[in-house]
Amino acid sequence: MIFKFIATVIDRGLWRGLRTWFGCEAHAGRVHTLGKRFVNQIHESSGGIMNRHRRILEIAVAGALLTGLAVQAQMIDNTQAPNTAKAGINKSLLGEIGAGRGDVMTAGSSVYIINRDPFRSIRRGRQLFQRKFTRLQGQGANEKDGVGDINGDIAIGAGLSDSCALCHGRPRGSGGAGGNVVTRPDSRDAGHLFGLGLKEMLADEITSDLRSMRDLAITMAQQMKRPVSLKLASKGVKYGIITANVDGSLDTSKVQGVDADLRVKPFFAEGSTMSMREFIVGALHNEMGLEASADPDLLTASAGGRVVTPSGMVLDGAKDKVSAPPAPDAENGNEVDPALVDHLEFYLLNYFKPGHGEPSQTAEHGRKVFARLGCESCHVADLTINHDRRVADLDTVYDPTRGIFNTLFATAAPLIHVVDDGTGLPTLKLPNGNPFVVTDIYADFKRHDLGPNFYERNWDGTLQKEFLTRPLWGVGSTGPYGHDGRSMTLNDVILRHGGESQVSRDRYATLHGSEKIALQTFLNALILFPPDDTASTLDPGDPTKTGFPQFGHGSIKLTVLFDDPTDPE
Repeated sequence: MIFKFIATVIDRGLWRGLRTWFGCEAHAGRVHTLGKRFVNQIHESSGGIMNRHRRILEIAVAGALLTGLAVQAQMIDNTQAPNTAKAGINKSLLGEIGAGRGDVMTAGSSVYIINRDPFRSIRRGRQLFQRKFTRLQGQGANEKDGVGDINGDIAIGAGLSDSCALCHGRPRGSGGAGGNVVTRPDSRDAGHLFGLGLKEMLADEITSDLRSMRDLAITMAQQMKRPVSLKLASKGVKYGIITANVDGSLDTSKVQGVDADLRVKPFFAEGSTMSMREFIVGALHNEMGLEASADPDLLTASAGGRVVTPSGMVLDGAKDKVSAPPAPDAENGNEVDPALVDHLEFYLLNYFKPGHGEPSQTAEHGRKVFARLGCESCHVADLTINHDRRVADLDTVYDPTRGIFNTLFATAAPLIHVVDDGTGLPTLKLPNGNPFVVTDIYADFKRHDLGPNFYERNWDGTLQKEFLTRPLWGVGSTGPYGHDGRSMTLNDVILRHGGESQVSRDRYATLHGSEKIALQTFLNALILFPPDDTASTLDPGDPTKTGFPQFGHGSIKLTVLFDDPTDPE
């Protein structure tokens, strides 16, 4: 089909080609506008269209599309378990490893694919996320096979899974919520992973801002020869006050919501992990018994070195305590090639943000009630990333006309520019690195004490009292609620608040019933979505197709964006 598209572009003109590629004359006007915006961006980034037909053909279509694919919650390997429906992963695990990590010149390596064929890397990462790992591939047993002193090693309490999707699989085919995860005695609720890369980038930039203010306070104290106190703030969120002394020492007693080193750690309920790479390698070990013991990035950074992962995250062991990878498996040694971690990290960096359900006057009124109660003091609606490392963005909204199966429709936009490095290899497709406003995340990346109703026991008998503000995007799809899953309804979890949120909680408790319903309607419109079943600018679907809706319902897939779409993942 790609060749048909190329011929159409050349023979009939770019706009009509894009219209044909999207496959529906009924959407011609929208596709024309969307395609023109994509191609204009590529034109500006790559130095012109007429002299660079190949670049356009490689990326113009990508403009309409991104992230996701038609998959189920867990996926079998077709090379291991062939089936008539041909449903599953098309490459073997060795095929997904390819040429290992390599570099931008090593065809088939993870670094090569991430930089030259990035949408394939996202798709491959997604397939790895869904993959059912076998015992022969190293799956199980996990940490000490569940035997040992859990007071000092909470990983012993982890459940054993054969795939990432077993814990993160709701809604269907997504990196969603649910599942049994390593945690405290009363907490067993895996959060969703939508927008995970956005969370990593926001937390990392907030950390840089706070540390810059810390360093400024030290410089001022030394110059003025007296203690200097500065307010800590980033992206409109306040983190207390830091005081620097003349000798360079610091008083962090008034720092709020973050550790004394000012590193914001956005992962896990208590905020204990700073990077997706640590998160991935840790989960492979703790929940699946797969050892990525040879991961070069974590080995270097945990020993005090500085690395930049293939997804662009800086890990600096001189500034932060970076988790080391697990020890090699006693029988198999290293079980996870670094290339697999590279693709998983790149997939999660680009994983789509949650969507918006049906809008209504009631929901809009509920948004205003939410603000009036003071909930936005912790659940901040919008935060801006200064340097976006993703290659595309996906916006998913209620659209009963184009959302032919589930009333949702996803529109994608490219965030890349094309570079011809003169090697004769496929062009580089690199992130633009522009600012990006993350809307309706409703988080502040701070820890808070919400009172005894949210406290949790640790295995050693102590209490965990502070937790990160959980972003509310997607909350309409993720009951039960709370980081521990102990509240069954939105009303329950709101009334469970106390501590720093006591005032807002009490205001909610006294609301008229209609206003409570309005607020809950607003929250229920912040949704997750199944990529398998959501029509998009990539695959708008066709309700007249034989076998609908098992066929033709539309989806969010990536294959047409590959350098070679005839080679499926």
